[in-house]
Amino acid sequence: MSEATHRAAVAERAARAGGVVAREAFRGDLTVESKSSPTDVVSNADREAQQQVLATIAQEFPGATVVCEEDVPPVGVGDIEVAETVPEAGPAWVVDPIDGTANFVREIRFWASSVAAVVDGDPVAGATAMPAMEDVYTAGPESVSRNDEPMSVSDRTDPAEFAIGTTGRWSTSDPEGPSAIVREVLERFGDIRRFGSIQGLLALVAAGGMDGAIMPDPPNAWDSLAGVHLVRRAGGRATTLSGARFTDGDDSLIVSNDTRHDTVLEAARAALSE
Repeated sequence: MSEATHRAAVAERAARAGGVVAREAFRGDLTVESKSSPTDVVSNADREAQQQVLATIAQEFPGATVVCEEDVPPVGVGDIEVAETVPEAGPAWVVDPIDGTANFVREIRFWASSVAAVVDGDPVAGATAMPAMEDVYTAGPESVSRNDEPMSVSDRTDPAEFAIGTTGRWSTSDPEGPSAIVREVLERFGDIRRFGSIQGLLALVAAGGMDGAIMPDPPNAWDSLAGVHLVRRAGGRATTLSGARFTDGDDSLIVSNDTRHDTVLEAARAALSE
């Protein structure tokens, strides 16, 4: 087994483990706190799931560098080094224990536990577990699957048949921003949807259920890297608004099945220039 294949297996195991903890807490009694806004929340389940993910990684990779969404010390999980940003050199792990916490605390099933393995800042493996949906998406150095079955992006070419997703924190103080995205997408494509979980949306693009996605805000590493790897391994494309290959730290993320990527970019640019 190659090193990258090993990391893909551990990423899947860790995402599943975090998902088990989160699933047990789902629709139960939660302690919920606000972070940057009333809709940006964290729960005790996020923290508990993250501890399980870190413990799983530490079993196979003691001393691993990990970038986590939740700012909690990795107590009792073995030898782990927590970093604030993805290192430019060497291996690291990127963890989002519950992506879509706002959905999770509202008892909506669309949320994910996500883990990416990166080397020199670029993802080499990624796994997104969606326990409430009974789906696990995994990508290694070459293969990509949903529930151990090969998957690929859609082969749709007619924009009228496309469903485009968007996500991010829509602000009531700037309703024109989301309105512009909806308008520009619907002028070019058949449908637009918003799910509340970036990793979940990226998994849907990778599996062919969605045909593209526009994420106008700078995505955090834990919100993007695992899903970007899924999309690319499934035959899709992930770029910035400029059309350059997306890498961690970029200010936007646009993905598609790659048959009409330029049109998705056109819609995003038109919306964000308003």
